[in-house]
Amino acid sequence: MTLKDFFIYLSENRFLNSAAQKYGLRLGAQSVVAGVSIAETVESIKELNKHKISCTVDNLGEFVYEKSEAIEAKNKILEVIQAIHDEKLDAHISLKPSQLGLDIDYDFCKENLRDIVSLANQYNIFVNFDMEDYGRLDKSFELLNELNKEYDNIGTVIQAYFFESEENIERYKDFRLRIVKGAYKEPEDVAYQSKSDIDKNFIKLIEYHLLNGKFTSIATHDHNVINHVKDFVKRNNIPNDKFEFQMLYGFRKDMQYDLAKEGYNFCTYLPFGKDWYGYFMRRLAERPQNLSLVTKQVFNKKTNTVIGLAAASFVLGRLSKKDKVK
Repeated sequence: MTLKDFFIYLSENRFLNSAAQKYGLRLGAQSVVAGVSIAETVESIKELNKHKISCTVDNLGEFVYEKSEAIEAKNKILEVIQAIHDEKLDAHISLKPSQLGLDIDYDFCKENLRDIVSLANQYNIFVNFDMEDYGRLDKSFELLNELNKEYDNIGTVIQAYFFESEENIERYKDFRLRIVKGAYKEPEDVAYQSKSDIDKNFIKLIEYHLLNGKFTSIATHDHNVINHVKDFVKRNNIPNDKFEFQMLYGFRKDMQYDLAKEGYNFCTYLPFGKDWYGYFMRRLAERPQNLSLVTKQVFNKKTNTVIGLAAASFVLGRLSKKDKVK
């Protein structure tokens, strides 16, 4: 099992995910999430806004198979939108259709999304539809297409590891797009498997949308990619208002501040809530180098990073078993 496969396996473990919700703060999860409550998240956004950094806010949530859970998630996102408006924050929304009922009922999910996009549209707040695994891809694009008939404040994500991403980035060039490498385990008949192939396609997609698209969010912690983009936009006279760099909350903080100081648009992906575990494991699967950026903060400064992750998983299991004994 590769390191990437290991992290994806952990992200899909419902037992560990449930345990992490309960014990996350004890393990230092505040290093990778902006807060548990909306009030805490608002303060995190304000702090980043002081440094001329925008935020995209993600209400974390995994394994939603009940309508009540999807409605609860929708209401939480509506509260965030209201808070962004009331507090005059430089922030927008990122959401996953699966959290809002895609795995339950398509039309139910669409109505939840419509409620969110409608309120956000009233306040001129952008909503990004995050893309998930390949099995949900077509339905997620379909939701985007349908709601785009009514609203123009939505965009989505293009994942570089999919073979069809080149076709999709052309199809959705008139949308605001976030371009990422991809963070799920996908079969070789639909996705590139090697890092070099994914990296090559990542750069190709970024360049295409910078030249032809509406607005490009370049989501990476890789300074080589960032430097390539800096050079590319200069050579092609692409203005700064056509793109932004994005990184995750808690990752490469100094670089985030430096890019904003250099005058580039910068947006921090700001997850909040107790359901942090699956999100964090996928970020490590997406780019295992992220281990060196935050793992020592999250687990144990004296522990080897990979061992630290395995130990954390073990600790979650032990903590839960102790609770069952009580």
